[in-house]
Amino acid sequence: MTEALPKDPIRVLIVEDHHVVRAGLVALLNVVDGLEVVGEAADGVEAIAQFRKHQPAITLVDLRLPRLSGVEVIERIRMETPGARFIVLTTYDGDEDIFRALQAGARAYLLKGMTSEELIATIRAVHAGRQHIPPAIAQRLAERMGTEELTPREFDVLEQIVHGKSNKEIATELEISEATVKTHINSLLGKLGVTDRTQAATAAIQRGIVPLESLRKPKP
Repeated sequence: MTEALPKDPIRVLIVEDHHVVRAGLVALLNVVDGLEVVGEAADGVEAIAQFRKHQPAITLVDLRLPRLSGVEVIERIRMETPGARFIVLTTYDGDEDIFRALQAGARAYLLKGMTSEELIATIRAVHAGRQHIPPAIAQRLAERMGTEELTPREFDVLEQIVHGKSNKEIATELEISEATVKTHINSLLGKLGVTDRTQAATAAIQRGIVPLESLRKPKP
């Protein structure tokens, strides 16, 4: 049975920093019955301004944006408009990316390789008050929910490991003893379910615990 379309078009805001991708989404959605793109934004700050201006029913938002991340956009808008509904569109499928977006209030999470039919169906589902998490992503999220959180200091140590720092260098950077560094490493290895520093660094990147952007920025 085909789901009935709403009487008024579903108003959609598209937040995507890549112009070609954004233009493609606008062109796709504007020819779909029952959908209307009411605004576009190329960065996080612009996204908030466009949301305030247009008050869309659904916001499609990328996670990696200039000025403010997608998660920050969701958090800030939902502070003003708790009922705002977001669908995350991203090329990233790291566990932490998924967890943070959904924790912030996203109702659906789609990778950019999805079909146009899946995107349109997801917009309609979220507008109707449902969530949409693809099975593979739901499984990864369940696995993520079952793991113990890293402490802030463990995260700091893990970030230094990802940047290739030795225990001595980490101790100097964080102004703690090498013995304390080793204690934190042993703890975070267990929480990540890995056995050595290399595996920890790999897991941190693959799961999105340490954002790739930080690897491109020189540490002060």
